[in-house]
Amino acid sequence: MSTPETSRFVRLHVELVVEVDDENVLTKAALGRMAEDAEIPGDERAHAESTVTHNTAEALAYLVDPFDLVADVPGVELAQASWSSEHIDYDPDSPDWDLDEDDDASDDASDGQAVTG
Repeated sequence: MSTPETSRFVRLHVELVVEVDDENVLTKAALGRMAEDAEIPGDERAHAESTVTHNTAEALAYLVDPFDLVADVPGVELAQASWSSEHIDYDPDSPDWDLDEDDDASDDASDGQAVTG
């Protein structure tokens, strides 16, 4: 439902916490994707390879593409995206990690589903 005062743009906030079970597999996948990317200039390639080799969070960020989240969603086109990754201390039993804490934050927000494994 759209009115003249309603923007066509929607900011979608997604926060994921992933557990890296095998750093070597993750790093090799990132390096493999880089090897296939002919658009990376040589000097940037060397720096990127070093970064993903020494930092699994960077390797993950290299492999995750926000475009993939909406590529098959009908009626939308990605206008802008940014993302980052970082190592964190995670305790799934801590109330600090309550996924439902922002449910009532906005009447305009759509309810999402939390997936935990």
